[in-house]
Amino acid sequence: MKQLLPGLTMMVLVSASAGCSFAVRNAEMYRDDTAALLETRRDEIRACYDAELARNPGAQGKVAVDFTVLEDSGRITNVAVDPAGTTASDEVASCVVKAIDGLVLAPPDEKQGKGKFVWEFTAGAPKA
Repeated sequence: MKQLLPGLTMMVLVSASAGCSFAVRNAEMYRDDTAALLETRRDEIRACYDAELARNPGAQGKVAVDFTVLEDSGRITNVAVDPAGTTASDEVASCVVKAIDGLVLAPPDEKQGKGKFVWEFTAGAPKA
């Protein structure tokens, strides 16, 4: 899934594996619900990039993260930067990880999810 935002693009892939209890989402619902959850951190993630722009005007790149959504709690855990898909600075990447680590998908799903999310940061037009 790709979502275009001014200066920020997001993609999410979530696959589910067997687990137990709570909500029962199909793969598309799981992906959409996870994307909506991550979208709640849009401002924090945008601030990660804005801080980088203040240090390095014209900075751009991608941050790819892998994570697990626990079936018993819906908590996003094991968030890790995928170096093969990340071209943004280490500062932006670690800021993004901190922004999403510990989020909770409610209600939890009966299946554990494995996800990959990619944010693409591009410098926009100069502010007037």
